[in-house]
Amino acid sequence: MSQVEKKAGLLRRTSSSKKPLKEKVVLMYDEIFAKEDPAKNNPRFWDELFLMKVNLEYLESKLESVDGEDVQRIQDNINSLFHHCVQALGEEHQIKVVNALQTLCALFRGVHQKNKSASGFDIINMLMGFDKAEQRMKDLMERLDSLLCGDSSESLKSLCLKLLLCLVTVTDNISQNTILEYVMINSIFEAILQILSDASSRGQHGYDAVVLLALLVNYRKYESVNPYIVKLSIVDDEPTLDVSMQYKDKEEENQGGFFSTLTSMVGSMFIADADEKLSVQTNEAILLALYEAVHLNRNFITVLAQSHPEIDIAATPTTTTPTTPTTPLGTTPPSLDMMSNPELPLDPNLQTSNLLITFLKYASIVMQDTKDEHRLNSARLCLIILTCIAEDQYADAFLHDDNMNFRVSLHRMPMRHRKKAVDKNIPSRPLVCAVLDLMVEFIVTHMMKDFPMDLYLRCVQIIHKLLCYQKKCRIRLHYTWRELWSALINLLKFLLSNETTLLAKHNIFHLALLVVNLFNMFITYGDTFLPTSNSYDELYYEIVRMHQVFDNLYCMVLRVSTNTGQWKEAASKVTHALVNVRAIINHFNPKIESYAAVNHISQLSEEQVRSISLNVRKNVSLNTLSQDVLLKEFSTIS
Repeated sequence: MSQVEKKAGLLRRTSSSKKPLKEKVVLMYDEIFAKEDPAKNNPRFWDELFLMKVNLEYLESKLESVDGEDVQRIQDNINSLFHHCVQALGEEHQIKVVNALQTLCALFRGVHQKNKSASGFDIINMLMGFDKAEQRMKDLMERLDSLLCGDSSESLKSLCLKLLLCLVTVTDNISQNTILEYVMINSIFEAILQILSDASSRGQHGYDAVVLLALLVNYRKYESVNPYIVKLSIVDDEPTLDVSMQYKDKEEENQGGFFSTLTSMVGSMFIADADEKLSVQTNEAILLALYEAVHLNRNFITVLAQSHPEIDIAATPTTTTPTTPTTPLGTTPPSLDMMSNPELPLDPNLQTSNLLITFLKYASIVMQDTKDEHRLNSARLCLIILTCIAEDQYADAFLHDDNMNFRVSLHRMPMRHRKKAVDKNIPSRPLVCAVLDLMVEFIVTHMMKDFPMDLYLRCVQIIHKLLCYQKKCRIRLHYTWRELWSALINLLKFLLSNETTLLAKHNIFHLALLVVNLFNMFITYGDTFLPTSNSYDELYYEIVRMHQVFDNLYCMVLRVSTNTGQWKEAASKVTHALVNVRAIINHFNPKIESYAAVNHISQLSEEQVRSISLNVRKNVSLNTLSQDVLLKEFSTIS
């Protein structure tokens, strides 16, 4: 049978003198698209229809081909088809239920494809009749809920989820899908949660369920009260907060829930991708679900943070049952939570991991190449998720806990001027070091013609939020700050070198202001979070060594701010923010030049410069920019 014949629902070729034969279901569809009520001459029409195998392609094409005048003529029949589909979902005969679900998919898709420019109310009227829509959708959602929560076959549950995904995604912008108002009123949140809480069903339907929930959460989330957001935000599935449930026996594993499902799903996706190759396939749907969980439910932060031994599950004896504490982070210090659990292995050489480590590794791969639109979106989602984490005090407490150290092997982009990192040399450090490493890596490797400005802004803001927490809690992190300073200075150098090109597309002064304010934070508040006084010497050395970059930046922003133009105000802010950095340069440069002249040295070594810095640092007032101004500047990017 040719493709044309299949599409038209033809059974076989016939002679030219005879009409081609059609499938019975196609003939019945034709009756629906006629003016008369198809059940008028055949009272069993609808019973027979749902016993026939659905021809999705023909039904959708008929719906798309209906002209404006014909819509009114056949609307009653389309409404009746929708009504009988919903009724058929309550049948005991599974064939009828399957065919009804598939027919509903065709109805939703076909009507929306035909009426893309129509209002949501017109589409609702076309499908089910506006006066009866509320009752029809109530019946539909109740039957779908019953099928998802009942003893239906897994194939039926899969079709129910596919129908719901079809309904949710028929419009490009989910918030313009007016039918979803009825899905908000008749919530199926509990049904989705039940699927994710059952070990057998989540294995088959977990992905669809998580994606469906992530989409429903985004329906008009900023315009009205979304019940899915409210319910997700208060989920407190305590047994599932233990990520290590996958290490326990089968009976305990069956007690999983939403958190453990999303954790294992995200973890397995990242691990599988990371192990295969660096050019991994992105999965925005799961990243979106992870973002919503992190953003809406603070309980999920504890899931990200909880640790388990990084061991081969398949080779682990069943008698070994490492677990993690279920006490939420923050009620006691995380390190005490870990130490108080007698079931945790005490071997200091045993490497541990958690979902956050897996996520950081995945992000380091995805963020390497942002030229592809999908990878750019995935990188943006990764940075948004990291922003949510950096804003959460419980996550920050875990990230900065000096008693919980991890070796995180981030993927680094191959570059000519640096050697390939060896995993064996990776030290065990607090996780915040890995986050900062990831930010530094991104800053260094994405200075390109197609500059990802929004990603750079998010990256710098994440660094700022982490520094604010360290300042607030007076955490002296032993980190190689010099790499961060060097990366930020090189970023400023790149902005200066490409001023004309970048200004045509972006406000580079906003990014420059954020970077300069990071240096102001180190200068003004560094005594509260830099590990040693030697760190200050390194900071001054980097500023003085690269003073030409700051001098050029000052000249550029002064030039723009003194002329009338689009960027006058933005450039003026950078001019004021450079006061501290220029005070250091103007004070130290003459001292260094004088020392070199007296000692007849053409080029000073780093040790000599730092020695001069140490001698004069105590005698200069560098806090010329008031802390009130700094705090005001920082509040604009928080």
